[in-house]
Formats: sequence, C-alpha cells, structure tokens
Amino acid sequence: MNILLTGATGYIGSVVAEALIAAGHSVTGLARSDAAAGQMSLKGITPLRGDLTSPATLTEGAKAADSVIHAGTTNDGRLDREAVRAMLDAVGGTGKPFMYTSGIWVLGNTGDTPADESAPLHPIALVAWRPAVEAMVLEATKQNVRAIVIRPAIVYGRGGGIPAELVKSARETGSARYVGDGRNRWPMVHLHDLADLFARALDHAGPGTLLHAADDSALRVGEIAEAASDAAAAGGRTSSWPLEEARKSLGAYADALALDQRVSAEKAKTMLGWNPHEKSVVEDLRHGSYLL
Repeated sequence: MNILLTGATGYIGSVVAEALIAAGHSVTGLARSDAAAGQMSLKGITPLRGDLTSPATLTEGAKAADSVIHAGTTNDGRLDREAVRAMLDAVGGTGKPFMYTSGIWVLGNTGDTPADESAPLHPIALVAWRPAVEAMVLEATKQNVRAIVIRPAIVYGRGGGIPAELVKSARETGSARYVGDGRNRWPMVHLHDLADLFARALDHAGPGTLLHAADDSALRVGEIAEAASDAAAAGGRTSSWPLEEARKSLGAYADALALDQRVSAEKAKTMLGWNPHEKSVVEDLRHGSYLL
C-alpha cells in the first residue's frame, strides 16, 4: 500500500514509518520544510510539502493514498479536528483504512482495575478534545471508511519520550524530578512494539476498531524516576515536585504526569496476535537507550 502518514518525522511516526517500509509498504509524509523533506527522503519516505493546517494538502494526500495513518498532532483541538475531518472526507466511500492516534490520557485516573476499551472516558484538560475526534473517526465507518483508533500508553525507547525528561532533570539537577508523590502508575509501551501494532492493525483490524497499546507493566513513577536517575549517573536520587507547584510551570501537562492509570491491551493481543516483547522502561533506562 501507499500510505499517507502524518507526523512521519516525529517520535512515534518516524518509527511507524520504518515498520511500514520494512513490511513492504510505501510511505508519503507531510513535510513542513525543505529540511523535513530531506530527512524523509533519506529514510525512504516520499515527502509531501504541507502540514496539518493545510486542509487542501491533506485532502490531496489522502485521496492519492491507499490508506491514511494520522500519527501527528498540532496539540490544538480545533486544528486537529479540521485536519482529521479533511482526511476523512477525502477517503469517504472508498473503504480505505484511516488510523487515528489518540492516547490513554482520555481515560483519566483508572484506579486499580486495568481499563479496557469499554471503560468510561474522563479526559484531563490537556486532551479534552480527543474523545470527540475519536468518535468522529469511528463514526466514519458509516461512510465506508475502515476507521481505526489506537490509544498508546506512555511511549518510551530510543532514548526519547517522557522518560527522557526524567533523565534530563537528573542530569541537570542531580535528581530525577517527578510530579506528585511517585506512587501513581504509568502504563508504558515501547516504540517498536507500538509500531508493530500499527502495522498489524493496518493489515487486519476491521472497521470501527478501538485498541489500547500498553505492555503488562504497572510501574510506579517513583520507580521509573529512580531508573532514570541511574541512567543519568545521578545515583538513583529522585525528588518530588508537588502537583500545585508543577502546574505553575507545566500547566495542564502536570496533571497528565500525575495520572494513576492501569490499562489493558488484551483486545489487541487477542484480535491481532500483538505481543509486546521489548525490554521494560526500567531496563531500557538502566541498560539501554537512555544511558549517557
């Protein structure tokens, strides 16, 4: 397939592109600049000049592609809705796959019972707009679109993502600083495992499929921060950042970091044979891609 991939140079999208190309697909990515276009070309991605604020470009790209994977975001609810709407309209009536990347923060705090795809949504303010976009995507099945929504857990691997922020704080201050008391849990998923799920869903998921992407860990943030401190050669030292204080610097993002969540991905495992097998975030921090 020829796949239009938004966010093709981003943390998630770039690895999804690698997996798709390895599976024999061709990938076209939105390029906001000549530099981005050159970066894509070096990785075997065909650049399409434009961005998520250019509905005409999105329509053109979606119509020309055999499928669309939306792995980018403007972090602006209105702009993202308009971008998704433009691409959905372009593939309406074609039966083409359209995959939307959401996230587990739409669930809010979950408590001790792992939340599956049927769990009620309590999105934090940072992603309050996402449930409506998810619904819009899934509703497109009525217009003969093979609509799929994937909610990744907190993504790690290749020295990036939120865990890299903990490592950075430890390198700069001598301790890995986390928001809250550190007892909250973060569901995690490795980049490579997530990319594998995208590829599987593209090939096999039916219209209207909603999937969580998380490994089986239920690690507390304090434990992750300690491993991040080790990665930064800070001796495992950590420090707590009270939520109210963190909000003054981070705004609504602080509430995301303070979420206590457990998430089930049994549906993806059963439906698609997905089997996350990469090293855990703690192992990757202490012995993998986050080391100095």
